[in-house]
Formats: sequence, C-alpha cells, structure tokens
Amino acid sequence: MKLLMCYLILLGSSYVISSYGPYQRAQMTGDILLGGLFPIHFGVASKDQDLAARPESTQCVRFNFRGFRWLQAMIFAIDEINNSSTFLPNITLGYRIFDTCNTVSKALEATLSFVAQNKIDSLNLDEFCNCTDHIPSTIAVVGATGSAVSTAVANLLGLFYIPQISYASSSRLLSNKNQYKSFMRTIPTDEYQATAMADIIEYFEWNWVIAIASDDDYGRPGIEKFEKEMEERDICIHLNELISQYLEDHEVKALADRIENSTAKVIVVFASGPDIEPLIKEMVRRNVTDRIWLASEAWASSSLIAKPEYLDVVAGTIGFALKEGRIAGFREFLQRVQPKKDSHNEFVREFWEETFNCYLEDSPRLQESENGSSSFRPLCTGEEDITNVETPYLDYTHLRISYNVYVAVYSIAQALQDILSCTPGQGLFANNSCADIRKMEAWQVLKQLRHLNYTNSMGEKIYFDENADMAAKYTIINWQRSPGDGSVLFKEVGYYNIHAKRGAKQFIDKTKILWNGFSSEVPFSNCSEDCEPGTRKGIIDSMPTCCFECTECSDGEYSNNKDASVCNKCPNNSWSNGNHTFCFLKEIEFLSWTEPFGIALAICALLGVVLTAFVMGVFVKFRNTPIVKATNRELSYVLLFSLICCFSSSLIFIGEPQDWTCRLRQPAFGISFVLCISCILVKTNRVLLVFEAKIPTSLHRKWWGLNLQFLLVFLCTFVQVMICVVWLYNAPPSCYQNHDIDEIIFITCNEGSVMALGFLIGYTCLLAAVCFFFAFKSRKLPENFTEAKYITFSMLIFFIVWISFIPAYFSTYGKFVSAVEVIAILASSFGMLACIFSNKLYIILFKPSRNTIEEQHNQ
Repeated sequence: MKLLMCYLILLGSSYVISSYGPYQRAQMTGDILLGGLFPIHFGVASKDQDLAARPESTQCVRFNFRGFRWLQAMIFAIDEINNSSTFLPNITLGYRIFDTCNTVSKALEATLSFVAQNKIDSLNLDEFCNCTDHIPSTIAVVGATGSAVSTAVANLLGLFYIPQISYASSSRLLSNKNQYKSFMRTIPTDEYQATAMADIIEYFEWNWVIAIASDDDYGRPGIEKFEKEMEERDICIHLNELISQYLEDHEVKALADRIENSTAKVIVVFASGPDIEPLIKEMVRRNVTDRIWLASEAWASSSLIAKPEYLDVVAGTIGFALKEGRIAGFREFLQRVQPKKDSHNEFVREFWEETFNCYLEDSPRLQESENGSSSFRPLCTGEEDITNVETPYLDYTHLRISYNVYVAVYSIAQALQDILSCTPGQGLFANNSCADIRKMEAWQVLKQLRHLNYTNSMGEKIYFDENADMAAKYTIINWQRSPGDGSVLFKEVGYYNIHAKRGAKQFIDKTKILWNGFSSEVPFSNCSEDCEPGTRKGIIDSMPTCCFECTECSDGEYSNNKDASVCNKCPNNSWSNGNHTFCFLKEIEFLSWTEPFGIALAICALLGVVLTAFVMGVFVKFRNTPIVKATNRELSYVLLFSLICCFSSSLIFIGEPQDWTCRLRQPAFGISFVLCISCILVKTNRVLLVFEAKIPTSLHRKWWGLNLQFLLVFLCTFVQVMICVVWLYNAPPSCYQNHDIDEIIFITCNEGSVMALGFLIGYTCLLAAVCFFFAFKSRKLPENFTEAKYITFSMLIFFIVWISFIPAYFSTYGKFVSAVEVIAILASSFGMLACIFSNKLYIILFKPSRNTIEEQHNQ
C-alpha cells in the first residue's frame, strides 16, 4: 500500500494538466513549500449533473484579473525572499498555488492536496521507495479570499495544525480559535467593519436603510453584527436580504422590485463582487440611480462592479477599503509577465489570452473555438506589450489585497527566520528547545506565527492579536467618475481606525464626496421627515420606531433641536414661547405699589387713615361737648384708633410679599377689627343695659364703669391675639411663588393654615353678630345720642362684605386674593367709620345748636 502511495506521489509531481480548470496551478520546488489559494476565476459553470455518466470536473469561468495579481504578489514576495542574502540564507522557498474559482468545492480539492502531502510525509516512505523527487510538505497556506471558502479550508487545515493566513477573509466567525485553530489573517475582522458602517450611517444621520448580505459565512455574520449595531443606535433596517451569484433571474428581479419600492435610499451590502453583480446588473437595466450604496471591503474596490457601464447606478458609493501599502519593485514585476518566461505559472497563459482577447498556438481553447463551442479569437505570439493594454491586473496605484498577500508571505518567512535564528534554551517548544528548520513541521510554524512580532520594510509593526487578527484600519472611499476617460475613480474621503482614541476613530471630509456622481448634498434616507424644533417624534402604531409623526410640544415644553424624541419641560420660572422652541422667563406678578389698582387701593387706605384721624381730631377738640361725652369718648378714641389700624393693615397686603409681611398682615387685620368691634359691642351693650334698667343706679354705674369696659375690650381682643399666636407658632404664613398660571408667576402668601384663618375671621364675625344683636335690640331707644341704628347698619355692611369675601377669596388667584381682602377691609372699615361717626361729625361741625344738653333733654 505504501509503495502504491509513493508511486502516486511521484506520478503527481510529474503530471501536468494541460487544460484550464481547478487542477491548474503555479508551482515551484524549494526546501520549504508554501501553499496558495487564489480566486483566479469568479465562479464555476452551472451544469446539471444527471449522473448518467461519470461526473466531470466543474469548469471555472470568468477570469479574475485582480485575483491573478494577488497570486503574482505571492510569487513576487517569495522571489524577493529567495534572492535575499540575509533573509533565510541557504534556504529556498517553493510554492504550490491553486485556483479556488471562488467556490468551496474547488478550494477543498486544492486543500486536500496540501493535507494529503503532509499526511504521506508523516508515513516515512523512504525505506520503501526512492522518494527524493517528491514535493515536500506544505508548511503554511496563504489564502483563501472569500470567508465562506476560508471557513471550509480552515476546518480541514486545522485538523493537521497547518497554519493558514488569509489576506481577504474578514468574517468575524473565523476569530473563534476553538473552532479554527490554525487560521490567521492580515485583514481586519468584520466585527469592526460592521461597527464602522453603523458609525458612517449615524454620521450622515440616516435611520432607514436596506441591508443585503451574501448567503455565506462572510455575509451572514457581518450583517448580523451590523443589525445589532443598528439596534443600539435606534436605526431601522427596512429590508434585510440575502444574495448569491447563483440566484435565478426571477429571484434577482424580485429582490430588485423590493429595493425599488422601498423608501430607503441607502443600501448596505456585505457581499463579494460576484455575489452583488447580478443585482447591480438588474438595477442598471432598470436605471435605478437614486440609491446610495455602502460597500464592505469585499467589493469596495471590485473591478467586477467598478465599471463605467455601471457607474450611473453605483456612482457615489461609499466603500470601506483596506489600508493600502506599497511594494517596491512590484510594478516592474507585473509588467515582466510573459507566457514563455513564466512556465512555472500555468495561469499566465489564460491571463494572456484574456488580456489580448486571443489564443496562443497550443491553447486547448483554440481547439474548442475551431469546433464552434467558443467565439473566434485571433492567434497571438505571447510577446505582446502588456503595458499598452488597460487591465485591472496593472492597477497597482492602490495595493490593498496585494499588500495583504505580501505581508502574509513575509510573516511566514519571518517565522521561519525566527526558527532559523533560535538560540537553544530560548525556544518556544518543550524545555525551551528550538525547532530544526530542516525537519520542521507545520505545527511548529504555527506556534512561531502566534508569537510573531516584527517591523516590515515599510516601518509597519506586524503582529497577530489573541484572535490571530490584525489591527483594523480602513480607508473610506467614494466612487466617482473620472473626468478623463469616464472610468471609476476611487476617491479617498476619510479613514476609520477602530483602535484610535474615542472621538478620533473616524474622519470624513464631506467636501470631497460626490453623491450619485454629481451632488454635494447629503441624500435623505429617513422613514419620516425630520421634526422641526418645537415638535417631537410621535409613535405611529404598527410602524418601526424610525417612522414617526411630528407632534407639537405641549404648553410649558420645548425642543430646540431637529428630530427631538421628547420635549423638554421648561423650568418652573419659565414658559414656552408660541413655537415651543425655547423658554422665556415668566412675568412675576403681585399687588404692586406701582400698578394702578395697587395705587388706588393704597390711596383709599390712606384716605381712610386721614379721615379717621380727622374724626379723632374733631372728637378731641370737642371732647367736652355733650355729644362727644354721650358717646363714651374714651371708647370712641379706642374705636377710632382701631379703625386707623384697620385702614393701615390693608397697606401690608400691597407690595411684593415677604415672609414677615405674610406673617404680619392677617394678625394685624384680625386684631384691629376685633379691637374695633369689641369697642362697638361694649358701647352698644352699655347703652342697652342703661336704658333697660330705667334708672341708672349706682350698681349699674359700678359694673359698667370705664375700667370694666376697657377690660371687656381687652378680653375680647386677647382671644384674637391668642388665635394669632397659636397660628404663627404652629403654621406660620410664608411667601411662595404660585406657578399654576402658564405664563405668570404670582408671588403670594401661603397662609399656612386655612383653618386658622377661618378661626380668625370667624371670631371676628361672631363678635360682629353679637354686636349686631345688641344694636338691633337697641334700635328703638332715643336717637339723639344713641348709635344703635347706625351700628346696626355698620354691622350689616360688615356681614355683607365678609360673607361676600369668602367665595371671592377662594375663587380668585394670585394678586387678586390680596386685592379682594384689601377691598373687604376697606369697605368694612369705611362702613363702620361712616355709620358710627358721620352723624355725630355732622352735628358737631354743621349743627352745633343741637350739641347741647337741652337738645338732649328735649328729645
């Protein structure tokens, strides 16, 4: 069995496949062999295998010029290393490079050859046969491109711990080291790219997008991460679709219908160029030019999509391209390619035929053309000038994937150099031993790669993190039309560095961007129009959160930004303007000394004081006249003094309330009125008792002497004083701002206890009621010097005023509360002053003839 396997290996090393297909390769022997997997073709021919005969190998179609350039980058790097006298001296690197045709099946066919070779070498067949000419084991593989392909390859290579360094597979699933043990890459993971795309959408204030992804291990995880980022930013995805280059025409048209009917103008695409191409073609056929495409790095600079004939649709595309690098001498190397010189690279022949649209003399496809199975092409010599042809192969101005390939090869070489220069006792292996580079195995290279840390020729530090990934750095590009030849121009408009400090990760120069190929205005891609300041976003039932209606802010609320989610409540001392865009300070109101109403009340109060003082002056001047003596002049003086206090107390209600005025005004008013009414009560009761007794005996005079009258006045007033003391002690009134009215702040007094105020007014009214009772009872007594009838009128006025005051007090607000109470105080005070003293004043001043003892006796 072992002899048979040895024979197969020797046969495989000398066997050359002449036809194009998955077994075509670029191969060169060496002391150490590197494997390579590149998409030299975009796909495979769709062919239904009915299994009526032995299945044929699937044929690869559509030559990929960029993929061929990536292959050339690997060969260039290996040649550069082999020609170096200091790097891996006396060791030659060889390579075996296969075409994956951008499919898993072809990639696995090539990977099996790497694995089988390593497995056969582990059998040690030298004792059974002479295997000196066989190809050495593959110690590392560079590739593959697509994440779906790399996933399949990584599963196989990981079984044998063969290191795999991908230059273009960015799926975040490949960072799982438990599953993909030997996978590494020189391209950032999509974990960061999805975040970067979400940040771009947030930067341009879009919230309504379409998401499209390849139906593979690249697109699905990428778009899944993107969806999570969108949710965190409250951005909605209207459509979420999967796509593949193998979709049927009707499926592509149905997808195009959904996109065309969507109101979202931004399309985020996590897909490769071949996968997105059918959709782009359909959009071009429909001439849908009002969409903005956001491209992942897999197609951000794809030559398959970046064609002038597609530019009407894809112009303005924002793409995440890998950071470019420079490879010295690579341009000249690309230009030196020729079929006759590059016999070790079997892909050169097809490249040459596709570039010049011709057939070489010994081309297998020339025979197919002669049999009518292919279009006619002229013959070519293989010595044509490659520099005179426009081809993506020579587009070396922005080396991104090619540079990643270059870095991958040099990383493997650096690991080998570290093994070669290892000092015994300082190695990475058991007992700090070093590996023997002549008997080295793939797992040892993998171990060395995991500890790789070096600076390359461009001064860039190269290392792999704990997930075997490299730092995420993207260049943000904008697809524009070249003014010269109308081709696609990738204009750099910014960058994104995930590892930069917060706030410095992203930079975009808006002035460099051309949207849809001509406009400098950022397109609108929101489910609803922005809400203007003064409004907020209102929820629409059964619609995503990004779809809303603009609702005007309520009174007392404002929003000063566009698209506000909520309206802010104005501070207590402010109110919103008519447009609800800002708050202004509320007008502060109180019963002011300067306003007309306040001035009028103050004048009335001062007039009352002056009139009362005038009456007191008249009574003092005519104190010895009969009419003054008959009215109990001492009590009249106290009564007039209390009326002055009543009029004066009303002034405390005017002006800006302060804590001390709030605590003073009600007690001052209450005590003044009780003093006044108690004087009237004592006077009325004295007259009634005297007349009802018929004869003013000495007993009456004794009990109703002046001292007893003042004692009764004091006791009645003392009760009111105690009510005020208890009130001020337990619940003192205080000044406060009343914000109940929308645009006004009323500075008023909080009475502290409405019950205490009720007791104060109630006690006053009780005394007034008793006084009214005695006055009413005394109404038929002699009239000359008795006041019963006038006191009755004054008490009626008092009751009418204060009974009216109660509902008025509780139905008014703000400064009008104070005004109502002032009016009540003034009205009742003027009523008592007029009713009790006006008649006497009239007699004293205008009818002095009646101010005699005789007039009294005649009466």
